[in-house]
Amino acid sequence: MRNWLLCGVGVLSLAAFGVAQDNDFSKVQIKVEKVAGSVYMLQGAGGNIGVSIGDDGIVIVDDQFAPLADKIRAALKGITDKPVRFVINTHYHGDHTGGNLAFQKEAPIIAQDNVRKRLEEGGVGGVGAMKNEHKPVEPGALPILTFDHQMTVHLNGEDIRALHVPSGHTDGDSVIFFPKSNVVHMGDDFVTYGFPFVDINSGGSVRGMIDAIDKVLSQVPPDAKFIPGHGPLSTSKEVRDFQQMLKETLAAVQDAMSKGLTLDQMKQQKILEKWSSFDGKDKFIHADTWIETIYDDLSGKSGEFVKHN
Repeated sequence: MRNWLLCGVGVLSLAAFGVAQDNDFSKVQIKVEKVAGSVYMLQGAGGNIGVSIGDDGIVIVDDQFAPLADKIRAALKGITDKPVRFVINTHYHGDHTGGNLAFQKEAPIIAQDNVRKRLEEGGVGGVGAMKNEHKPVEPGALPILTFDHQMTVHLNGEDIRALHVPSGHTDGDSVIFFPKSNVVHMGDDFVTYGFPFVDINSGGSVRGMIDAIDKVLSQVPPDAKFIPGHGPLSTSKEVRDFQQMLKETLAAVQDAMSKGLTLDQMKQQKILEKWSSFDGKDKFIHADTWIETIYDDLSGKSGEFVKHN
């Protein structure tokens, strides 16, 4: 699982997607888990896939990597013989949108406006040493239905709502609500692998991620189930614990900045040692990277769109 997390979470662009293609996707197994009501979760390589199943057909949230499309289809066939009707992207990263080209041959892709923009134009994403260029995708992989603030798909007795949460993991994030089933797909605004990846160069911010979680928690019952962008099915308590870490580490870096500490001094003094349980799980985001992410956010280095040439 660790290696697939590294290529799934760490491969944040279609340029880096070439690295993911060097891995043997034939070994990936798609795990199917019933969440609640009409909602399932699929886990393979890359971001978790949310699935709404019913008489009207299938709605999937995210589609992982292109080489996995047939395995994902087979996993869906194991649940129902109904067709895929819609695909919703939670954000633009390749481990969540790599299957767009394959799936849009059978169902339209829906996403927030900035997802299409970043996929269409390419650019530079990431933060600090994790910056990476991603090239424009093929036209057939672009979402053909986009929205600004929110949109709703009325299917399978569910009012499936995609809500744009600005400047969280990226500037095109959507959280997907399945109200009848009492389930939320958080995209990468909530993950379980430790300190999260916040794509500062794609308009993401730590403060925006905190605001996104605040907004979601205020709109769902305490017993709602949460599909994270990466990791196992979670509860509201786990989401709140994650959010508390975000708030506390943000405050710690902000305090260090107010005292005049440089970025290097913060790292040397290990100012986030108190939150070591979040540090480098699965060897992805370590404390020094998280300090730099918060520092860049507070320094106002996020949000500029850099177009690929």
